[in-house]
Amino acid sequence: MGMNARRLTLILVLSLTGCMGGNGLRQTVSTPAHKMSVQSAPGASNAGKAAEHVYQSEQQAKAPRADILALKRAGKARRSTLPPGWRGEPPPVRISTDSSTQGKFEAQRLWSNYVDWEPAIAVDRSSPYVYQLTNRFGVPQCEPGCADPAIIFRRSSDGGNTWEPDQYILQTKGAQYDPEIEVAEDGVLYAAMMANYAPGVVFMKSRDRGKTWSDPIPMAGRGTGIPWSDKPMLAVSWDGRDVYLAFNASNAFVASSHDYGETWETPIMTNNDARSWFHSGAAVALNGDVYFASSDYAADFRGEVGVSIIRSTDGGKSWVTDRVDTSAEVPDCSWAQGCYFGFFGPQADVAVDSDGTVMIAYNVTDVDGAPQSLYVKTSINGVGWSERTLISPPSATVLAGFPALTSGLEPGDFRLAWIDDRNASKAAFNVWYRETSDGGLTWSEAVRLSAAIDGAPYKTADGFAFPYGDYLEIGVDGNGATHVIWGEGTSYDDAGGTWYTRAQSPWIIPPLNPAVQSCSSCTSNQ
Repeated sequence: MGMNARRLTLILVLSLTGCMGGNGLRQTVSTPAHKMSVQSAPGASNAGKAAEHVYQSEQQAKAPRADILALKRAGKARRSTLPPGWRGEPPPVRISTDSSTQGKFEAQRLWSNYVDWEPAIAVDRSSPYVYQLTNRFGVPQCEPGCADPAIIFRRSSDGGNTWEPDQYILQTKGAQYDPEIEVAEDGVLYAAMMANYAPGVVFMKSRDRGKTWSDPIPMAGRGTGIPWSDKPMLAVSWDGRDVYLAFNASNAFVASSHDYGETWETPIMTNNDARSWFHSGAAVALNGDVYFASSDYAADFRGEVGVSIIRSTDGGKSWVTDRVDTSAEVPDCSWAQGCYFGFFGPQADVAVDSDGTVMIAYNVTDVDGAPQSLYVKTSINGVGWSERTLISPPSATVLAGFPALTSGLEPGDFRLAWIDDRNASKAAFNVWYRETSDGGLTWSEAVRLSAAIDGAPYKTADGFAFPYGDYLEIGVDGNGATHVIWGEGTSYDDAGGTWYTRAQSPWIIPPLNPAVQSCSSCTSNQ
């Protein structure tokens, strides 16, 4: 997700149920730090062995989770057997004339004619560069061999107007999933992804705007007591010095680096329960506080779902988890091919503005099995939260979720995108966008970003057939223009593609971030 480098205010977007201040549930974890070398992980320490024992014991209680993983893997495997993309550029699209499509955004553009899903974006606020990653199935083979699916990288040097050729960022065997990318003030790129499920999450960086990448550093595996990992979420400070990488292995973990990602502390498990945790949003405030937005489920996804903020005010030495809201049981999705129970569960994103205001966006429901609605809450410190504000339509039949939240250039400026099916229940989904300039007190009217009525077999005048992947992402450039990337498809495990749009704005070199100008003691990341 593109880094909100100038935020102090934090905004979290999620779907859930609950009252002001959440449910008052809190978990605090503090763990002694153990370094992980860039070159190789050390042997397991006593702390690591103890963590592994706890992990293995809890896995026995979470056995049903393996069934869910099997369903997710089956869907990903099916996409890998789909025919490869056709040659040539994606076809031009026609745009709906519905009034909700009018606004400052360009017509959406399809990245490629391959089967792409779950994209990520990073927008450099100090230059016209924009960076994107996507998960591609049925990729052309390369030497000495590429994963399938593989993570594909591309960049634009003119604010997203034109794009350089696609490239691989890591050649491995097996499969790659769940890309994340951030950019620091000096243009250095930070990325995370899954390289298979074991060890799973790895970290890489690029000092030349994505031309070359460092060797991957695994977050799990040898020396960590964590045999596998999934669903990375990356957070980077404005200067790139502090890097935080959250992931799940049923439990929630966060690894920390304070030397630009060169060396890493042993991951800390932030929960002390038997729930399955998933991170879906992250932000680092200008004062160094770091926030992750997460959801926790029962092993079989049944029953209530919690929406929480996991935060650290001491550089990742300790973590406090505060429940922000709670959702009733998630809606079923058996009507969609390949969709597993829990896919439409609560997700949350978080952002912080330049004054330190925190916002969370999320989707929840108050009735078991009912469609979820999208809400936001705000906080001045990530502890006490405002009443929730409804963002999606006030309808008991509209299914809303997959929030993507970021902060803009000014205090109180937040931008929010999400997916809902207001145009045709379970049949026509769309990506919608709203923004606020006063910290969430008032919001703009919703704008439909996925307004193309053709260009792919899953698109109609009403929308697209199904959300393709678990998330979309959003970023803001140095001119204040919004960039959004997402996936559309036929069903959960059938064909689909990655789409992108941006607000219409010629790129003009902005003034240097005041935080950089005033930081005489800061060290450049070379």
